[in-house]
Amino acid sequence: MGVVAEDEHAARNRVVWDERYSGWFGDRAAEQWAAEPHWGIWATPESDLHVLPELVDKDVIDLGCGTAYIGAWVMRAGGRPVGIDNSAEQLATAAALQAEFGPVFPLIHGNAEDVPLPDASFDVAISEYGASSWCDPTLWIPEAARLLRTHGQLIFLRNSTLLELCTAVGADAATDRLHRPYADVARIARTDGGTHFQLPTGQMIRVLRDSGFVVDELTEFVVPADARSDYGYVTPEWASAWPSVEVWTATRI
Repeated sequence: MGVVAEDEHAARNRVVWDERYSGWFGDRAAEQWAAEPHWGIWATPESDLHVLPELVDKDVIDLGCGTAYIGAWVMRAGGRPVGIDNSAEQLATAAALQAEFGPVFPLIHGNAEDVPLPDASFDVAISEYGASSWCDPTLWIPEAARLLRTHGQLIFLRNSTLLELCTAVGADAATDRLHRPYADVARIARTDGGTHFQLPTGQMIRVLRDSGFVVDELTEFVVPADARSDYGYVTPEWASAWPSVEVWTATRI
């Protein structure tokens, strides 16, 4: 397994999630567990984005699983999920939902940059704004490669780089102007005390390639003008003109 000394960003992000965001996400967790698969801040249906591969009899790890609703979707689709998350509060919500509704699958309290599981344990690794947004990609992507079997699939969603460039420091929402230099989005110090990672496209491709992946597809998702979201940092008007969500898929070679 990987051996990575925890960076201070992981400790800060743990505090941010345990103390600031777990309650808000916990209030929505039961609905997420019960719903059909949908993705991103716009809850775009799986039938539109086609994120999930065939999951029957597949071992799947959710890197930064939060309340572990993706694991519930995976298990209902015939897969064998495992979730890992940095926040004990998020995992407590996930465990409570397992006890109340099922299905039950392993949940690990830990950092997706250093997962305490053997090499080549999984067929699919997924991250929806978990490791893909809150972990250092130069650490979590090589770790995902270590965990995946040959020809295993990595799937992750994150904010678009354009969205991050158009969001000023401390601003409530993106605008139609560039507010950050391109070099400054790779590692963003947030006003809530956390650290957010948004490696630009070319650098992300290089990290994936150097970690043993071939990029299969990058979907930059533009939503309909009548789309709705519970998240206020991007408006439907903005996201119907420019991509706010990136969906990456890559194969471990």
